[in-house]
Amino acid sequence: MAQVETSRYSDKDLEAFKQVILSKIEATQKDLDYYKEQLKQTADNEDTKLRGLDDGIGTAEAERLQGLASRQQKYIGYLKNALIRIDNKSYGICRETGKLISKERLLVVPHATLSIEAKQNR
Repeated sequence: MAQVETSRYSDKDLEAFKQVILSKIEATQKDLDYYKEQLKQTADNEDTKLRGLDDGIGTAEAERLQGLASRQQKYIGYLKNALIRIDNKSYGICRETGKLISKERLLVVPHATLSIEAKQNR
């Protein structure tokens, strides 16, 4: 008799994925807070020092920090969307093939919505 492919992850699996995602959100939020604090300090330093050669360096550093902060914010958004999919019990299902995304992939990229197969066919 052929084995039927599971259409979704079990509630136990979903809870385990949820814990992974929550820990990633916490770590990413700490990074984001750090970047925001660095941006604030950069802005404060710009206000107190004389304008000159350092002006370009400060601007470049502020832009770099802003980019890092923006990236962390997007990542948190992706992770929060994954939590919604867990609540809907649709987490881990490839949006193109309808097959389960491997646990290994989800542990590395917990916000993934495509299986490796679907990603490679793009």
